[in-house]
Amino acid sequence: MQPPDLERELDHVHTAAFGWALACCAGDRSRAEDVLQSSYLKILDGRARFDGRSSFRTWLFGIVRRTAAEERRRARLRRWLPLTWFGVLQARDGRPDPASALTRSETTRRLERALAALPPRQHEVLHLVFYQDLTIA
Repeated sequence: MQPPDLERELDHVHTAAFGWALACCAGDRSRAEDVLQSSYLKILDGRARFDGRSSFRTWLFGIVRRTAAEERRRARLRRWLPLTWFGVLQARDGRPDPASALTRSETTRRLERALAALPPRQHEVLHLVFYQDLTIA
C-alpha cells in the first residue's frame, strides 16, 4: 500500500483506532495519544507493512496493541532499572550515598564486561532493544 493510500485508510479508522489505543492504555488519554502516534509512525516509516492477510483495521489494531505493550514494558523498565539494577538510592540532596555509588560503579563494570563478552549479534540486539527502543519482533 502506498503512503497516500495508507494515510487515507488511517484517516478513515482514526476515531476507532484512538478508542482502541485508549482501551489499551487503561483510559490514559496522553499515553493513548503517544501510542497511536508511535503506531502511525511505524506504519508511515515502513516498519510495519500491511500485507492484506486481514482487514486494514484489524492489522492497525494489532499494531496499536503491540505498541501499547511495548510502551508499558519500557515504562516498567524505566521505573525498575535505576533502582534495582544499579542499586542506587538518592540522598536528600539528589546525590547517591557512597555505598550506593560504589555498588553502582561495581555493577556497571560487571555489566560492561558481560556485554563485551557477548557475541556481536547479541550485543547489537541488546543495544537496539534497550538503548534505541526497538523491538525484537
